[in-house]
Amino acid sequence: MWVLDANMDVHLLSLFSELGIPCESSIDRGWRELTNGQLVAAAVEAGFTCILTHDRLFAESASSSTRSAQNLGIIVVHLPQMP
Repeated sequence: MWVLDANMDVHLLSLFSELGIPCESSIDRGWRELTNGQLVAAAVEAGFTCILTHDRLFAESASSSTRSAQNLGIIVVHLPQMP
């Protein structure tokens, strides 16, 4: 199960659903205000296996939490935006 970081477009949820990938939004879970490290801890505790984020420095800011999250993948997504 995947979780979208608060900085990801929630419209991606329907895309992942169409692809058969269970996915939730951190905003829907009430995790909007969590730091990156707190998000990692909450995601692991809730059984998520992957975090998708737009934050290029996510791994650096959550490094202490990610060390203990052996079964959690973090994907940094860079999508070009229209001006």
